Amino acid sequence: MEPRIRAPPSQAPSLENLFRRRAEAGILRSVHASQREGGEADRSGVEPLFTIGYGTRTLAELIAVLKANHIEYLVDIRTAPYSKFKPEFSKEPLEKVLGRAGIRYLFMGDTLGGQPSDPACHTDGKVDYDKVRGQAFFKNGIERLKKAFEQQRRAALMCSEGRPEQCHRSKLIGEALTAAGIPVCHIDENGAILTQRQVIDRLTLGQLDLFGQPSFTSRKRYGPHGGEGGASGA
Repeated sequence: MEPRIRAPPSQAPSLENLFRRRAEAGILRSVHASQREGGEADRSGVEPLFTIGYGTRTLAELIAVLKANHIEYLVDIRTAPYSKFKPEFSKEPLEKVLGRAGIRYLFMGDTLGGQPSDPACHTDGKVDYDKVRGQAFFKNGIERLKKAFEQQRRAALMCSEGRPEQCHRSKLIGEALTAAGIPVCHIDENGAILTQRQVIDRLTLGQLDLFGQPSFTSRKRYGPHGGEGGASGA
C-alpha cells in the first residue's frame, strides 16, 4: 500500500511533531517501567491505549503478552470476529479463555472494524481511512475509546494482523486517537512496544516530516465480508 502524500507547508519538522515525540518518549518510559516481571502496573503516569495483533501467536502466547503488559480489557476491532484458520480466536472461545485469565473481552468491530460495508468508505475498492474517520459510527467508536482513556482503563485493541504498521489499528484508529490527544502504544509482532509515530515511520520509511501528512487506505481491495479477510481490513 502506497500512502497518498499531501504537499507540506515546509520541509522542516514542525514544533508540534517535536513536542509529540517528546511526550511519546515519556509514555514509553512509563510503559517500560510497568513491565517488571511479576509486578503491578505502574499507575503513576498516564496510561496509553494499547493495540496488538495476534498474527502468528498462539492463544496462550497472546494472553502471556497481554498479562505481561497488565492489560485488563481486550477490545476486538475485527469487522468479523471469527477465524477459519485459527478458530480459537473466534469471538465466543476467545471471550471464554480471556475471562478465565482475568481479562475482559469487548467487541467493537461494528464501529471500529477495518472493513466497513458502507460504499461511502471506499475508493477504488480499498477502504479509504479518511472517509471512515468522517462517519458517525466510527466517531461513536472513538468516543467510547476516549471514555476508556479518561477512566485510565488498561485496554488493548486487537486485530488479526501481527504487524501494526500494516493494520488499520495504526493507520486508522491510531491516527484518530493521536489527533484527539490520546497516546497510543502498539505491541508489535515481536512483543516490542512502539509509539504511534514509530509505527507510522515504519510504514512511511520516516518520510512524513519531509513530504507531509499521508492519507492511508487498506492494502487490499475488499468485497463482501467473509473469512479471515473479513477480520482485519489491513
